[in-house]
Amino acid sequence: MDMPDTAMILAAGLGMRMRPITETVPKPLVPVDGRPMIDYVLDSLHEAGVKKIVVNVHHLADQLLAHLHARAGDAITISDERGELLESGGGIVKALPLLGPDPFFILNADTFWLEQPGADLHLERLAAAWDRARMDMLLTTVPMDRVVGYGGRGDFLLDEAGRIARYDGTSPDPCVNMGAAIADPAIFQQTPAGPFSLNHCYDRAIENGRLYGLAGKGLWLTIGTPDAIGEAEDAMQAFRAGAQPALSP
Repeated sequence: MDMPDTAMILAAGLGMRMRPITETVPKPLVPVDGRPMIDYVLDSLHEAGVKKIVVNVHHLADQLLAHLHARAGDAITISDERGELLESGGGIVKALPLLGPDPFFILNADTFWLEQPGADLHLERLAAAWDRARMDMLLTTVPMDRVVGYGGRGDFLLDEAGRIARYDGTSPDPCVNMGAAIADPAIFQQTPAGPFSLNHCYDRAIENGRLYGLAGKGLWLTIGTPDAIGEAEDAMQAFRAGAQPALSP
């Protein structure tokens, strides 16, 4: 296993669907079960031994910077987007000089997971499955019945080899992109200037047969709206108690 030693956390978004909470609090600092969302993501990186963490900031950046600087033991580098919000893809392109030439993790600040005690760490599983010779990106893909807070119809389909295609709207067993990935920095060459979505990179990798998925185990949570907070907290308590959480359809 070749574990990436660098990670990018996407934390610069406006959190529009989380309003009115995000009018005064940046979305990564919105508490879920008593802790800011981004702390769950940071803890997962530390447990996996990732040494260098880059976080982009924009909305209410001073609050997020203060929180990140206060976390003991964190070696966090800031990619400052206060001058222009660059979306997910553009934010990574801006941060490439900080991330370096080797494959790195990409994580969302508003998506996190809980693992069963004693289970293999998900980031270690992701690193073990990563194959730079075959892949441009390796995403975490989770069946819809194990995701809390997702209100869509599905994102992708996986073939038997783990290659990803876009969900066609009708095939059975779609999965959800859960915002924990490994990427080769080469996929960000010849990308649009300025703001753009990671979907641009996904589509290029799909076209070349180089976008793959790995199923996430445990409980996966995405927090997009105020209503999702309570649902997530109930699911987390049930999961920790060993019960199957009740998920919204």
